[in-house]
Amino acid sequence: QPGPAEELPKDSGPLDETKIWDAMRGCYDPEIPINIVDLGLIYDLQISGDEGAQLVEVKMTLTAQGCGMGPVIAEDAKGRIEKLSGVSEARVDIVWDPPWNPRMISGEGKKVLGLE
Repeated sequence: QPGPAEELPKDSGPLDETKIWDAMRGCYDPEIPINIVDLGLIYDLQISGDEGAQLVEVKMTLTAQGCGMGPVIAEDAKGRIEKLSGVSEARVDIVWDPPWNPRMISGEGKKVLGLE
């Protein structure tokens, strides 16, 4: 019989968006000390399919179109999502519309950067 929720493994129970967002918070742009969620790079998150074999689709951007680390960051996010229980596949697509700007950084991200 499981104890309180905080004692359960992080990815136990049904898949939900919170677990996916938390997984992506472990991904960082190597040039900026803020995770990709708080940096405002994640534009869309969709979950589809049957429980236990779900497809997660993410649309994200980068701080600059010339960022050579884009594929590495996207692959890191994909790998972290696919490790979650219930995920059969993750697709992380890089998009450029709308263009990223610093106003997209979360309050937490602004604190890390000393902007708030």
